[in-house]
Amino acid sequence: MSEDLFDFGFTAVDEDELEAVRKATTAAVKIEAAASTTQDKLDNLYNAVIPLINNLKKNPEKEYILWPNRLAKVEAFESRLQEIYSG
Repeated sequence: MSEDLFDFGFTAVDEDELEAVRKATTAAVKIEAAASTTQDKLDNLYNAVIPLINNLKKNPEKEYILWPNRLAKVEAFESRLQEIYSG
């Protein structure tokens, strides 16, 4: 007799259970989007800082760094970091 029983592969739920699943799914989608945005910001920040670090490491035997237009360059970099932070 058990061979004749076929359950079609689904389970009935009530409205409350269905609504809970919908809310959880919506929350998960929002969290995933926020995480993706945060990851993009972190990637952009990393990619902005790494060239500076690499340039500072180029000639460790030299005691001084020649940096013409330093103020303008630092302000431009600061603006770039603000753009990344603001999103």
